[in-house]
Amino acid sequence: MKVESVSIFQWWFRVAVQLSLILLGACYRSVSTSPPPVKLNTENPHQVVIDNGIISLNLSNPEGDIIGIYNGIKNVLEAKNKEDDRGYLDVVWNEPGKHGMFQRIRGTDFSVIAANENIVEISFLRTWTASMKGSSVPMNIDKRYILRRGDYGFYSYAIFNRPSGLPAVEIDQIRIVFKLDETRFHYMAISDTRQRNMPSVRDRASGQPLAYPEAVLLTNSSEQQFKGEVDDKYQYSSENKDNTVHGWITQDGLAPVGFWLITPSNEFRHAGPVKQDLTSHVGPTTLSMFVSTHYAGKEVTMAFGEGETYKKVFGPVFVYLNSVPNKSQFRSLWSDAVEQLSNEVRRWPYDFVGSKDFLPPNQRGTVTGRLLVQDGGKRDQPANNAYVGLALPGDTGSWQKESKGYQFWIQADKAGHFLIKNIVPGDYNLYAWVPGFIGDYRYKTKITIERGGNINLNSLVYNPPRNGPTLWEIGIPDRSAAEFYMPDPNPKLVNRLFQNDKQDKFRQYGLWERYTELYPNHDLVYTVGVSDYHNDWFYAQVTRSTPEKSYMPTTWQIQFQLKNIIMPGNYTFQVALASTTNARLEVRFNDLNAKLPHFSTGLKGDDNAIARHGIHGLYRLHTIAVGSNHLVNGKNTIYLTQSKGISPFMGVMYDYVRLESPPIKST
Repeated sequence: MKVESVSIFQWWFRVAVQLSLILLGACYRSVSTSPPPVKLNTENPHQVVIDNGIISLNLSNPEGDIIGIYNGIKNVLEAKNKEDDRGYLDVVWNEPGKHGMFQRIRGTDFSVIAANENIVEISFLRTWTASMKGSSVPMNIDKRYILRRGDYGFYSYAIFNRPSGLPAVEIDQIRIVFKLDETRFHYMAISDTRQRNMPSVRDRASGQPLAYPEAVLLTNSSEQQFKGEVDDKYQYSSENKDNTVHGWITQDGLAPVGFWLITPSNEFRHAGPVKQDLTSHVGPTTLSMFVSTHYAGKEVTMAFGEGETYKKVFGPVFVYLNSVPNKSQFRSLWSDAVEQLSNEVRRWPYDFVGSKDFLPPNQRGTVTGRLLVQDGGKRDQPANNAYVGLALPGDTGSWQKESKGYQFWIQADKAGHFLIKNIVPGDYNLYAWVPGFIGDYRYKTKITIERGGNINLNSLVYNPPRNGPTLWEIGIPDRSAAEFYMPDPNPKLVNRLFQNDKQDKFRQYGLWERYTELYPNHDLVYTVGVSDYHNDWFYAQVTRSTPEKSYMPTTWQIQFQLKNIIMPGNYTFQVALASTTNARLEVRFNDLNAKLPHFSTGLKGDDNAIARHGIHGLYRLHTIAVGSNHLVNGKNTIYLTQSKGISPFMGVMYDYVRLESPPIKST
């Protein structure tokens, strides 16, 4: 009884303290009084606490797992979980040629980087040793946390360091995970339009698994509103450029609280601005994804050779907590989080980070210039809204598979002008791609950024791939299949969030199955000049299911008329693919039964965008020469065969196709 009474006293004492802190925080947020100082408490040898009077962050010592986050009386993390299963950094890795391993990174050495009344930064370092070979990722990993005076949140980042002599390794995933209190956080928000009440883990567990484990039909939900819906975490993925703020809002008897993951820069993420990845999902879980093979496959794996050195800072990201006094205002927590994102972006790169490997603004560089497009001998035109970026030196287009270095991307203005700021010093190539044009641009000369340096590249000209005038085209060259026909989902397999959302309709489950229903006996035939790609070109060339519950390859046809064929001459068939999953695309001209295709991609791709509701994966452009002897005056047919037919998810998404005539000879 004595122990229990002390425990109760301590609990009430904490309630009183936290209530006073809430009132104090409200007071100094509304007036200009100075907020309380930041305090570091290490009295408990197994726990570290940092507190600024607004946020209290409790971490295990020396592991560095986040045990608790308090912005009031209650821990916003799931206290029922084990201490290492609430807030943590994890890695998926493998030795070359072996299966992948999931590992939560647990520190072995706690240290204080900075501690004063304005800021506390602490470190939890895990150093790799030879005794860990085969059981732990060969990388020194330093987990850092920062709490500043007056902030309504904390910063988290990690330093990955490979000194010389470490064994080879492949890393598929690096992320930070937060598992929130499932009794409180029920409302999830990812964007202005993607917000909703979410089902629970128990709803998923009692549901019906669908074609792959992440997708579940909610058949026995505790709430009627979720029954009959499909839940799948991949339905809430976002492109890097849009994956800037997401999180949860409480819906319980207390004042609503928001928990937000804010990513102020994409420089430390991999594979460029349109790489897709997870955000928040049922749990309630919130993720900060730094590296993953989602929507790309092993082509974006971080692969290190024996003895290869490496160092990179992932983050910082900002974990932001906000609140309002009553439920009627709970939606304003999202707009406040968006405003906080703007504040963090303005402050980037931060000048308070303790690691010397994270460089402040005055130690970074700038690149400016203007990108023009000259397509097929036409006059130069501005590269309107072009994506322009710096990434490690490589081949043209290599940025979308590059996973080790920093990347810095912006969109040019309507006149093609670009300004890339806050670039970490080092060697880069400048890359670009322009919506409305096929292919990739790479500046011919390597660019070396020096501390405080400013480089003006003046005017650059991109010549998109083209061998002759366009005879016809299908689609829009924008690296996406979004413009093509998107069927309605099976009414028994819907996510109601997307029912009236044309822009995100592709996120519905099972759209690939609709192909067989639309084309039960024959495949798609598209007639140039008659068909409309918005309605007559299915968003993905997938397999067809059979009554025997197997799958078969499909062959699409493009039928078109030609007059006055240029003989002899080489026509060009441009095929831009937005996604490829274990597919082999074969192209034949006017002869479906030709034993060998005129062109084959070979077996390509593992981006799994069809199954994971991504309207694109990795971009691939194929330029196919077509001798005039393969064409005829009058009706012609191009046969596009996806020859792999083992599963429903094998297939390709087209970005854009066109046929070009032979080059026009100048006179």
